[in-house]
Amino acid sequence: MDKKDYDRDPEKNEDSTVTSTATSARSSTVPVDAFPPGMTGDPDTTVAAALSPSTEEVPGSSEGNLSRSGPPVSPDKRAVSIRSETRTAVPVPRAERRGLLARFAIIAEVEEPKDYTRRTKWIITFIVAVAGAAAPMGSGILLPALHDVTLAFSTTPTVTNLNIALYMLSMSIFPLWWSSFSETLGRRTIYLTSFALFLLFNILSAVSTNIAMFIVMRILSGGAAASVQAVGAGTIADLWEVKERGRAMGMFYLGPLCGPLLSPIIGGALSQGLGWRSSMWFLVFYGGVLILGLLFFLPETLKQKIDVVAEAEKDAVQETAGADSASLTLSRTRSRPSLYRTPTRQSVQITTRKYAAILRRCFLDPLRIILYLRFPAVAITVYYASITFGTLYALNISVQQTFSRPPYNFSTTVVGLLYIPNSLGYVLASIFGGRWVDAIMLREARKAGRYGEDGKLQFRPEDRMKENAWMAGVMFPAALVWYGWTAEKGVHWIVPMIANFFFGIGSMLVFAMATTMLTEFMPNKSSHGIAVNNFVRNIFSCVGGIVAEPLIVAIGDGWLFTGLGVVAFGSGIAVILAMKRCGARWRVRMDREMGT
Repeated sequence: MDKKDYDRDPEKNEDSTVTSTATSARSSTVPVDAFPPGMTGDPDTTVAAALSPSTEEVPGSSEGNLSRSGPPVSPDKRAVSIRSETRTAVPVPRAERRGLLARFAIIAEVEEPKDYTRRTKWIITFIVAVAGAAAPMGSGILLPALHDVTLAFSTTPTVTNLNIALYMLSMSIFPLWWSSFSETLGRRTIYLTSFALFLLFNILSAVSTNIAMFIVMRILSGGAAASVQAVGAGTIADLWEVKERGRAMGMFYLGPLCGPLLSPIIGGALSQGLGWRSSMWFLVFYGGVLILGLLFFLPETLKQKIDVVAEAEKDAVQETAGADSASLTLSRTRSRPSLYRTPTRQSVQITTRKYAAILRRCFLDPLRIILYLRFPAVAITVYYASITFGTLYALNISVQQTFSRPPYNFSTTVVGLLYIPNSLGYVLASIFGGRWVDAIMLREARKAGRYGEDGKLQFRPEDRMKENAWMAGVMFPAALVWYGWTAEKGVHWIVPMIANFFFGIGSMLVFAMATTMLTEFMPNKSSHGIAVNNFVRNIFSCVGGIVAEPLIVAIGDGWLFTGLGVVAFGSGIAVILAMKRCGARWRVRMDREMGT
């Protein structure tokens, strides 16, 4: 095994002492309820710490950061201790850390990311959440200034709206490749590369000379920032145990949802004071700050990367051997066999097939992620999240269009402030919704008596879709109808904004629930589940952004959002009932087909 991938599986590093100690620890039954939040509750918790000749910060110690120094010790003679509360993280030596510019990371990479201290986990979660705000911030920052962009490039509102709609479309397509590359190159490399591109394309957006250049650069910047949508949830799954993942995912989604909260305010103020291009320069500054934060505070969290080159070469050798088996047999029967021709031909074939396989894996295989939609549990979860996301972007376009015109006639800055209510709903649902759904998971597991051999509760993804889903499924469709008719009739602005607040709560409950369920339906390929979710939901948001303006002109806000509310309500009820009745059977079938 390559030294850099040294013992990513902790079972390969434990000697008979660890095994016998863990076995004896299992003999004592420890109630799961006795452990406070954040503890694993695992009665056979063992700690194996490898000593290193250098002094290294250990971020995973429960007592705080420890310094270790001493002579090198072989892996089979590690010091072993028993600790009933938590395991100590084993850091990877600085020279062996993975990822782009990994030696500059202040937080050390460890062999098991779930062994980080809670403080370190929250630091990494915060960094990823802030990075996750970049993509939605890029779409929302121009919403108050769409009229200014239309005048600057002498075009129509529908064409100008394409910069938002196609930006969202790029956020649906690019994560397919970001997700695939992250399993090969690691999370850290993808974060740093994508945000370097985000910085570049926003500079080009700021200096665009015509609407075509502007839209193209916006598409590319959206695709670059979309890496977090695919890789971010995978990072959370790398760090957090299932029973805490709902809260962590909710906090992570605060980033992508604070983007829509802050960006219209920032964009409105900058556009009114300095012109709409200043909002693009703000994104350049934001991208630069993110690169520094990711460089120093984000270690690699993927336990084991896929070696595309090695797998491609192995496949090429097998294909070549199969194709040439007959000719090789014939060659051995000759009285004077050729010594060089056959090996040379095989070498050329292997090399050709290897590079073809690498290209296929890098550029074509990511499209196979879409095939996960063949699993009903994935398909209906993605569908529900996508319906919700599509209505969100139709609502965003409506706020800008409706309140910048009579009878409201609000300025660009005030229109930006009108995006605050629904974003406050996002924040509230993120803080309390994650804890709520984690409590539901614990309740359902205890009620079903699902305990493993080690005494730990066994959780099921479908348990996340309970009373929280029912509340969300009623709340945000009703809020859409409420907003549509009050906005169309010119009721005081506070009334439709209250509706948007409740829309924010309901829609966020759906987003967080769907995202967490997908990471648990596909535990070994969590980033793939998020990528297919982003692919479908951003197509819906693209369509919503394109059709909203013409539909508002044609039938008005009232009928538009009544129709969307009816579709959202019907979809939610159907998905919840289907998951309740068939979710367990779908999950078992999915696990069997995926070999998990």
